[in-house]
Amino acid sequence: MLEVKDLRVSYGDIEAVHGVSLEVGPGELVSVIGANGAGKTSLLGALMGLVPSSGSVVFGGEDISSLEAHRRAVRGIRIVPERARVFPQLSVWENLRAGVYGLRVEEGNFRRRLENLYALFPVLQERGGQLASTLSGGEQQQLAIARALVAEPRLLLVDEVSMGLMPKLVDEVFAVLRRLNREKGIPVLLVEQNARASLAISDRAYVLETGNMVLSGTAEELEHDVRVREAYLGL
Repeated sequence: MLEVKDLRVSYGDIEAVHGVSLEVGPGELVSVIGANGAGKTSLLGALMGLVPSSGSVVFGGEDISSLEAHRRAVRGIRIVPERARVFPQLSVWENLRAGVYGLRVEEGNFRRRLENLYALFPVLQERGGQLASTLSGGEQQQLAIARALVAEPRLLLVDEVSMGLMPKLVDEVFAVLRRLNREKGIPVLLVEQNARASLAISDRAYVLETGNMVLSGTAEELEHDVRVREAYLGL
C-alpha cells in the first residue's frame, strides 16, 4: 500500500529526517515510535506532501513523490494532525463537511458517511451545531479523526493522537483506531511517543531516533526488545 525509500526532510541547513525507509501493507496498522523531536511529525508531513522532501514515496503502486498535498489527498491519503487541529470557528458539522472538500461526494453519500461516523463518535452528532472550539480536548480529537475518515481514505496517517489527552481518553481513541483497522480494513500509519499504547494495537512498528530509523519488527518483537523496553516502556 505504501512504500517509502530514503526519505529525507530538511529545514534550511538542518536535516530532520535522514534517509528513512518504511512500508505499510494492505490492512496493516503500523506505528513509528520515538521521543519528542525524533522527526515523527516531519515524516508524516513529508508523506502527506506538506513539507519539502526527497526520496521515493510509492502509494498503491504509483510514485507520488512529486505530487502536491491536495493531489495525495484525492488519491486517498488523509492525515489526523497532532494536537487535534480542527477549524475552531467552524461548527462540528462544517468541520466534517470540510473533510470531503475537493471530492465529488453526492449529498446522500455524504449523509451515509456521517451516519457511520456518528455510530463511532455519538458526541459529534449531539454537538453538530457547536463551534469546534467549544469541544473538550477529547472531543476535538474525535472530530479530527472523523474529519479524516469522512473522506473514506485508503490510508490514514495519525500524528501523536494521545498528546494532551487523559489516560482514559487515550485508551478510547486507540480502541477506535484499532477498530477502524480491524473491522474496516483501513491501513493506518501511527506516529507516537506513547510506545506502550501504540505497540498494543499495531501489527508492526519502527523506532525513529533523531531522524534515523534504528529498529523495526513486529509489535511483539519490539515489545520484548531490551532497547525498547528500557528507552520507551520504562522497564
